[in-house]
Amino acid sequence: MSFTGKATYSAGTTLPELAEDVSDVVGIISPFETPLLNALGDPLYAAMSTHHEWLEDSLLPNKDAINDDTFTDPDVDTDFVVDNGNRFQVGDQIQVEGSEELMLVTGINGNTLTVVRGYAGTTAEDLADNQVINILGNAALEGADKPTARFTNRVRKGNYTQIFTASVEVSGSDLAARQVGLADELDYQKQERLRELLRDLENTVINGGQPSSNPEGSGTVRRTLNGITQNISSNLFHTGDSGFPSGNDLDETKINYVLRKIWESSNGKVNLIVVNGFQKRKINAFMSSNRSFGAVDQKYTDLVSQYESDFGLCHVIVSRWMPQDAVLLLDGSRFSVLPLAGRSFHFKPLASGGDYECGQVIGEYTLEMRNEEAHGCIRGLSTS
Repeated sequence: MSFTGKATYSAGTTLPELAEDVSDVVGIISPFETPLLNALGDPLYAAMSTHHEWLEDSLLPNKDAINDDTFTDPDVDTDFVVDNGNRFQVGDQIQVEGSEELMLVTGINGNTLTVVRGYAGTTAEDLADNQVINILGNAALEGADKPTARFTNRVRKGNYTQIFTASVEVSGSDLAARQVGLADELDYQKQERLRELLRDLENTVINGGQPSSNPEGSGTVRRTLNGITQNISSNLFHTGDSGFPSGNDLDETKINYVLRKIWESSNGKVNLIVVNGFQKRKINAFMSSNRSFGAVDQKYTDLVSQYESDFGLCHVIVSRWMPQDAVLLLDGSRFSVLPLAGRSFHFKPLASGGDYECGQVIGEYTLEMRNEEAHGCIRGLSTS
């Protein structure tokens, strides 16, 4: 090309002189990551109905509580009322939590137990209402008939599927025109809508809830899935609850309290701690008092990606879709985010009524959350 003598700033006043300088990369700043879905991974199977069900079972309980406030003398109080008399059998050795005294059950009448106090040479102690009783085990008589059969019933649990969809529409002119940074405007719009729907799926899996009536949906009622925070009830703790560690800031004491409660009531193996950005900084601060640096260190690290306690190793996941005041402690092996069979996210072309191409990105998903007692949640934490 011959020399023209023109300065750079004056070049390009006519099209042939200077080509348009636009990068082929389209930058997206909006958040669309799905860390919890990534941690849970793809499901092993699909849901086969809009109401997906699964079975849960439990062993016969070996704990109960005293429901009696009429105690006088520990040496003569051999009868007392419990919450659930059907959990006991004649011949059970029992012990109140925090007590060294053993007792032997000799009779059961409804919810009233008759016991031998100070069994096996132990010393009778005062009993009180609401004390927890541990059933150690039953001592059968030699040559006795088989005991009455006892069993638990399997329970069906379920969740409804929710339809996630977004429209895509591109004019004929847009399809024909050469685009900067992409080869096909229609494909680009599909990708954008898919990112949005995946983002919304994780948000709903964490926070979604079902309508109180007609959860199966109708022409006027939208069918929605029940999310994690709405499902947890057995191990749901709020700051300020009686017995819960004091204070509103997240600390190790609160985390370990909930992990211990889950461990005591289930065989759940909590392996995921899910938090938002603010609570993640609180977890990082767990190590602050023990962190030291040498004179030649040039890198400052303030990050906790795993938390290991007596109750297991937990991966810490930061999801911006978590409520600011909440922490979830989950056994990830008991979760699946399932598509309805043949309804995972896909593009469905629709008939065009004019000079455009259109369709919708659509998917239908539900959350399978087994054994809610195996998970925990803390709410009411400080957010500033």
